[in-house]
Amino acid sequence: MVKRILFVDDDPRVLQAFERQFYKQFEIRTAIGPEVGLQVLASDGPFAAVVSDLRMPGMNGIEFLTRVRQNAPDTVRVMLTGDADLSAAMSAVNEGKIFQFLTKPCPSDMLVRTLESALEQHRLITAERELLENTLRGSIGVLSEILGLVNPQAFSRAQRIRRYVQHIVETLNLPDRWQYELAAMLSQIGCVTVPPDTLEKFYKQQPLNAAEQSILSSQNQVGHNLLAKIPRLESVAQMVAEQKSAWSEKPGVPELVRTGAQLLRIASDCDEQVMRGVPFATVLAQMATSRDYYSPFITALQKLQVEESKSETRWLNLVQLKPGMIVSAGIYSQTGLLLLAKGQEVTESAIARLTSFASLFGIIEPISVIVPFSEQTARPLPPGGVVDPLSALALR
Repeated sequence: MVKRILFVDDDPRVLQAFERQFYKQFEIRTAIGPEVGLQVLASDGPFAAVVSDLRMPGMNGIEFLTRVRQNAPDTVRVMLTGDADLSAAMSAVNEGKIFQFLTKPCPSDMLVRTLESALEQHRLITAERELLENTLRGSIGVLSEILGLVNPQAFSRAQRIRRYVQHIVETLNLPDRWQYELAAMLSQIGCVTVPPDTLEKFYKQQPLNAAEQSILSSQNQVGHNLLAKIPRLESVAQMVAEQKSAWSEKPGVPELVRTGAQLLRIASDCDEQVMRGVPFATVLAQMATSRDYYSPFITALQKLQVEESKSETRWLNLVQLKPGMIVSAGIYSQTGLLLLAKGQEVTESAIARLTSFASLFGIIEPISVIVPFSEQTARPLPPGGVVDPLSALALR
């Protein structure tokens, strides 16, 4: 649990007094003025609470705490000032969304109680958020994995989209990461209503008739309708519904939804081209020239190629598979049933399913997977033992 408190004041003597008074009870950091306070918040955060003076040159405490709320929404904000103006207090509460408004001189015991309450408030805020995020992510992960076993192609695509989105979000350190990742995991959930034959034609890039095109184009709205029934996933549902929108379209859409939809659009369009055999660098170069995409997201994706160069493709038997590996060619049963699609992540349940099919019907081995160089796996099979699963099924 974070217990650090940042005091911000333009008077160094006041900050020194705070340090002397509270260093035994709390983990204290100080910053002289609001600009330095924002720098410390960015470079040395997170902080459970920020205590700020009101009257400071360049940026008053209300403006400062408003910026703190934008940059670190979980941080509890406290105003401590010698100005007891009622209008200033109202502005601080309304604009900075402060937790407490205290006036100088503030009795030591009152300030201690306020700081302890601020730490407790931060604990409650973060505990609720972590419970929500972890519970939802875990539940959706199970749902996605089950659906992936039922429809490997659609949900292997969702996993690839998630990896693209995850990379962009981590590279740019975007807030609300968990919502973007959930949206990516669930971006293809509308495909559960699409007939398997239609999906098969789509993934094999075969021509679709008007009815099939209509069904596929409606799957984003179907996904939205399914997700909108889940509490706290309203924004995620909207991202899924808007995932084909260009960046320049619908400026009135909430920023969270607009950003999430754009992440899905970029990841989906990039994946579609890469799966058609277009080189990754070529895809990004083409996308960078289009106004349909937000360029910083494209730039962030360009770093992914460097990371992918640290992995390699290996041919392994079923007993050598480990969770976290990525399927680089579809895994089929001996009867021709697709069990795991290209791009799908190997999980414990996926290995269990493959093992079951191997014992009942047999599966085509060896299996082509992508693993990091650091991954300690069995050595690749000798050239004479390599069989291309797709070639084996070419005439099926």
